[in-house]
Amino acid sequence: MLLVMPLFHIAGVGLGIFGLLTGLKMIIHREFVPADALRAIEHERVNVAFLVPAMLLAMLKDESAARTNLSSLRHVIYGASPIPIELLKRAIQVFQHTNFFQVYGLTETTGVITVLGPEDHAMTRQAVMRSGGRAVDGVELRVIGADGKDLPHGEVGEIICRTVQNMEGYWKRPDDTSKTLRGGWLYTGDAGYLDQDGYLYIHDRLKDMIVTGAENVYPAEVESALYGHPDIADVAVIGVPDQRWGEAVKAVVVVKPGRIADADAILRYARERLAGYKVPKSIDFVSDLPRNPSGKILKRTLRESFWKGYERRVN
Repeated sequence: MLLVMPLFHIAGVGLGIFGLLTGLKMIIHREFVPADALRAIEHERVNVAFLVPAMLLAMLKDESAARTNLSSLRHVIYGASPIPIELLKRAIQVFQHTNFFQVYGLTETTGVITVLGPEDHAMTRQAVMRSGGRAVDGVELRVIGADGKDLPHGEVGEIICRTVQNMEGYWKRPDDTSKTLRGGWLYTGDAGYLDQDGYLYIHDRLKDMIVTGAENVYPAEVESALYGHPDIADVAVIGVPDQRWGEAVKAVVVVKPGRIADADAILRYARERLAGYKVPKSIDFVSDLPRNPSGKILKRTLRESFWKGYERRVN
């Protein structure tokens, strides 16, 4: 097993313990370097790896990927943040003969609570590929509205779960514990919906949701749509202050090497794939996006300069 996740992260410590319990040889890297990870897969004949979407993207972009022997890799487990469908399709093509598993969970749930298995990664099931899978044994899932009542299939609300895996509480943080654990259910702070077959579709963190003109926009949905543009290497979507709409949708884009930063072309592409209120009102171009050690984009950092002088981070 290749372990490149931080050991303070549930994916790192959880998979590390799993590997030890099952007798796997553990290849542990102090930090993630795409070329080093690819080299380890080939030289150590790695069978299993957990890779967040940002890591998959970086490995696919690395010039050594095309000449690396990846045939030993049987299972790729991915999660920790939403994955653009185009990135997932490309990864499946490059990592041939590899089973892909998407997992969803939190540190507070001691890891995995839903799994999207290899059978759901067939190109004929692209709608399901956008989901986070179905609840594992022993996990109950609900999606609720602001009134705490269950929402119909397909309607977005807060994801809550009940399982013996749930934490007992935050260490010496009783107020936070009482907000997160209520009536035997753990409130995840994530927005999503369930379909009629029990597949969970995760939209975003509730705190990252953009409210523009009373409409809710989930950045992950916009990011997934924009990612398919041929000039875009990476993208983050944030809400910024707007005098008319309260918040406006802004895309922060990293352009592929050798490509042109053409905001008008990207906006035309977005209009063909998104409802009008979800299309970014503006685009900024940057050389890279700030990320934490587990690969998640630091949207608070991106938003900070736009919200200076405001008492609240909503307008």
